[in-house]
Amino acid sequence: MHSPKTLLIAQAIISFSMALMMTGFFALLELGVTTEWLHAWARHFVVAWPLAFCLSLVVGKMAFSLAVGLTARR
Repeated sequence: MHSPKTLLIAQAIISFSMALMMTGFFALLELGVTTEWLHAWARHFVVAWPLAFCLSLVVGKMAFSLAVGLTARR
């Protein structure tokens, strides 16, 4: 298993990437490629990343436990 520091850094990188891509994608669908889209993307990302990071701390442990259970040899 990885060190807690490595897991925390990985969760920060993953939540950053996912929040960036998801907020950009959905703002693009709503507004099209405009300057308003870029502003909306930035506003949504500022809220989404901290939320995604906090949720990943909770969900990450459950997901790893579930994955280990599903892949355990019987």
